[in-house]
Amino acid sequence: MLPIVIGLVIGFGLPIQTSINSRLKEAFGSPFWSSLISFAIGTVGLAAVVLLHRQSLFPTVTTISSLPWWIWLGGLFGVIYLTSNILLFPQLGAVQTVIFPVLGQILMGLLIDNGGWFQTAQNPVTAMRAIGALLVIAGVLVTVALPAYFARREEFGNTTQKSSVGLWLWRGWGVIAGMLSASQTAVNGRLGVVLGSAQQAALISFAMGTVALLLIVVILHPQITFKETRRDHRWWMWIGGLIGACFVLGNAYLAPTIGTGLAVVIVLLGLMAGSLAIDQFGWLGAKRNPVSGLQLIGLAVMILGVACIRLL
Repeated sequence: MLPIVIGLVIGFGLPIQTSINSRLKEAFGSPFWSSLISFAIGTVGLAAVVLLHRQSLFPTVTTISSLPWWIWLGGLFGVIYLTSNILLFPQLGAVQTVIFPVLGQILMGLLIDNGGWFQTAQNPVTAMRAIGALLVIAGVLVTVALPAYFARREEFGNTTQKSSVGLWLWRGWGVIAGMLSASQTAVNGRLGVVLGSAQQAALISFAMGTVALLLIVVILHPQITFKETRRDHRWWMWIGGLIGACFVLGNAYLAPTIGTGLAVVIVLLGLMAGSLAIDQFGWLGAKRNPVSGLQLIGLAVMILGVACIRLL
């Protein structure tokens, strides 16, 4: 029961982190700078947690050389996923930027479990687990896609927009980005098992992500522009990285405990619940958008899907 609660909590916090980082982006005028600041703060927070547990910050050179090369890629996968969402949003819009990565996350999670990839415990995909995954995807569609479709139909009528090859390439990349996100969960989970510390694994992932983002900022956006005065800054603008650190740390614990596939699905359920809560209550300065009965039905379908994967 505890892993399920942890998965729901860290998933719930993810859209809160997104809202906070969006506010940070407004202050600094760059999504890359806001991501770098968020990752750097998360890295410092995780370093403090590791030191409080009286562990070394990083493994020895001998340990590093003895482990497979892919086990250090979790942070890079996270940066690619984060950057992909930034690039996908203006091309696909908010709804499809959620849908296609989710599809990739669930698909890759099941593949990792079924094949025991990344040296994880093998958990074959049964018919009931497949049905549960389909129910989760259906719940996401009902929660996110249908309300947007009805709103667009009411505003613009029954006009349809033809999909170009370019759009499908972006959608394909969205699926790949989601698959990398699920891979990050599995890789960090395996790293935590090998090192005997989920905290140290999360720190390594965040530190590598920080370095990668620093390189991106230096190459693409070296100058920083403050669009607000210090008086306009809010204290909660700076805690997005800490929430992200909890997310990575939680996933590093969940993957070897309950499997990558179930971890991805439970976190996704928490993410959807958090997104609906932000819409309903307008937290962190977000525009209030009351939750509809249709969205609650979608959330219930997702819960049923999780039950099929976990319990049946």
